Amino acid sequence: MSSRTEIVSSFYEQYDENGRLQRTRHGQLEFLTTMSYIHRFAGKGSKVLEVGAGTGRYSIALAKEGMDVTAVELVESNLAVLRENSRGINSLQSYQGDATNLSLFADNTFDVTLVFGPMYHLYESGDVHRAIDEAIRVTKAGGVILFAFISVFAIMYSNYFYGNWAFGQKENFTDDYRIKHFKEQLFTGYDVNEFEHLFDEKAVEWITTAGTDGLLEPIEDRQDFSIPEEDFEAFAAWYLAFAEKRELLGSTNHLLYICRKK
Repeated sequence: MSSRTEIVSSFYEQYDENGRLQRTRHGQLEFLTTMSYIHRFAGKGSKVLEVGAGTGRYSIALAKEGMDVTAVELVESNLAVLRENSRGINSLQSYQGDATNLSLFADNTFDVTLVFGPMYHLYESGDVHRAIDEAIRVTKAGGVILFAFISVFAIMYSNYFYGNWAFGQKENFTDDYRIKHFKEQLFTGYDVNEFEHLFDEKAVEWITTAGTDGLLEPIEDRQDFSIPEEDFEAFAAWYLAFAEKRELLGSTNHLLYICRKK
């Protein structure tokens, strides 16, 4: 059986991760919303760690803003693109590594830690908690950690309204509707409360949980979908105003759990 690393690497070697946050409206909204939340806690001179940095869209943008950025990425092909795209940016260092083992870094090193990809691809409870604990460990007391995760309901809405609902339901839920997590899913989704409860015994204080891309992904493939440039700026500002509303969180695809280390 393939390992988690092999399954995830195989996917990203065939997928254009570098353009994900630019080529669609939901990707653009995710980037703008996420950057807005990062800017609430990090600014010029902040020491930032991004775990699961992909091809560096966030790390490069933050380094260009004057932050001291360290990027960690599991997938070699993604890391190669990150390094190519960040040539000449001296305030960005990059390493290959896994979110479950950040032993490269000492305790209490970073002002802000971003865990933006790993929680999509961690399936075993032990790995999930190791990744959370490692992010907390390397963050300074009083520092802020942002964890990205995916709504299991948005996974269903985005992927299984095309004559394949029963398959998706079996893939993501047990017969009594409990949520499944296993590596062959590739992307694993959470109920919002389920994800928040992962932190019940952690040395962190919850700040907020926010959506980052709303309903856009499941509707953007419609032929009559349109948000022209003159509307998108207003729409993005409107969405940010409501990003934390609890009744909307299950329908957004990507979410942020934001906490402060005690």
